Amino acid sequence: MIQPFDNHGITRASDGIARYDGRPASLVEMLRATVEKTPQAEAIVELGGERVTYRQLWDRAARVAGGLRAQGIRPGGRVAIRLPNGLHWCLAFFGAQMAGAIVVPVNTRFSEPEVAYVISDSGAVFTFLPGQALPDGPPFVAEHWTPRDVAAIFYTSGTTGFPKGAMTTHEGFLANTETCHRIMTLPTDGSIRNLVSVPLFHVTGCNSQLLPTCETGGTTVIMPAFEVQAFLAAIGAERINLLVSVPAIYWLALNQPNFGGPIVSSAVRAIKWLTYGGAPIAPALVGRIMEAFPEARVGNGFGLTETTSVATFLPHEYARSRPDSVGFAAPVVDLKLFELDAHSGVGELLVRGSNVVKGYWNKPEATAETFVDGWLHSGDLARIDADGFVRIVDRKKDMINRGGENVYCVEVESALAAHPAVYEVAVVGVPDEMMGEKVGAVIVVRPGAKPDAGDILAFARERLADFKVPQYLVMRQEPLARNPGGKVLKAHLRRNVDWGSPVG
Repeated sequence: MIQPFDNHGITRASDGIARYDGRPASLVEMLRATVEKTPQAEAIVELGGERVTYRQLWDRAARVAGGLRAQGIRPGGRVAIRLPNGLHWCLAFFGAQMAGAIVVPVNTRFSEPEVAYVISDSGAVFTFLPGQALPDGPPFVAEHWTPRDVAAIFYTSGTTGFPKGAMTTHEGFLANTETCHRIMTLPTDGSIRNLVSVPLFHVTGCNSQLLPTCETGGTTVIMPAFEVQAFLAAIGAERINLLVSVPAIYWLALNQPNFGGPIVSSAVRAIKWLTYGGAPIAPALVGRIMEAFPEARVGNGFGLTETTSVATFLPHEYARSRPDSVGFAAPVVDLKLFELDAHSGVGELLVRGSNVVKGYWNKPEATAETFVDGWLHSGDLARIDADGFVRIVDRKKDMINRGGENVYCVEVESALAAHPAVYEVAVVGVPDEMMGEKVGAVIVVRPGAKPDAGDILAFARERLADFKVPQYLVMRQEPLARNPGGKVLKAHLRRNVDWGSPVG
């Protein structure tokens, strides 16, 4: 078993859960330590907006906390954030923590019924809204929080039904920040300059970018909205050295006409750490990223809202040789496979660790089903080899049963995504009278490409067992339907795609 990460200073409690030693008791305590150490260091930069030091961040957030207290917010009260990316989002988040409230980040892409559900379900008594001034009052900072207290409720963006609120504790947040430092071997001297190109209402943007950077006294540079040329310009203008984003953003950046130009080329050489995750990545794109960012340590992260972000990580040393893997368990994470299929080596991935959330808010039945004897049932089907490499093969509910053979959609999607004409792809089961289900693939074609179905299938046959090769193939220009969290709506595809005649 390979041990790629720093595992010192970890204690395993009687409940079996591993915890980092010496962590702060709360997010407020963590931020206070940074402010005391480097008060004049640049903390937050909003592109096109304000720049604040850690002292200014603390003082302004404390006034937000005082304003919330003046409006009757008390410890444990839920406070929703409906703001876009920017400094005010950060002030709302930390201000609510200082007030002793439980933060409810709201996905700005949710529909109004979904937003109404989140506000109602969480019982939020105050909402930060765009265009409205932040609460302001005498500085206030709540004390005496314990690591197990709930600090935030992040609502999942499920592909069916209303979202569920994952109760994230102070301990969970701070376990994740320490994990980020260890798996990426990040410095703690305040030199990190981190570009946030993903939403702060997601666990990646908040938990694995903003908070780890704040703990080290580094600078978080925030894009209010993603635009690829602004992304490239910011790397140089803001002296960015850390990038964390999704594969699609890197693909888009690498395909800009000016990416290889002298200005951008000089800027990207300053990138020392680069991670990707959130979606399958083509091996060819991994290679292009490593060539385009030659000084960077790259890696692939995997996690869930329920794991406060990172559960596994594939470090730089294995990025090129094992691009299909999401790496190894994080230092305080235990993994095992549930209902393991002896033939395929696939089972449902279970996760245990101090980063796992407390359960679902106001959902005792769903909590009991998902969190069993200290283990989170992730709903992801995976393989774990003898060296500890984890490979996600499918969502449990999306697996195709083709005449008794299990076909894992992610495996097929990863193979098809490597074709140069494929921009994005989704694989689902197509009902079949004889086989029960057959494999169907919807391919969004890259701009300018005109692939032949036979060529796509031949490409797939070189990489997949014959029963995994799609029997139905739909190629189109329009993008795949996704939920507000960016997940492909496979139920929508099953209902609405005209598959036509079988092609294979």
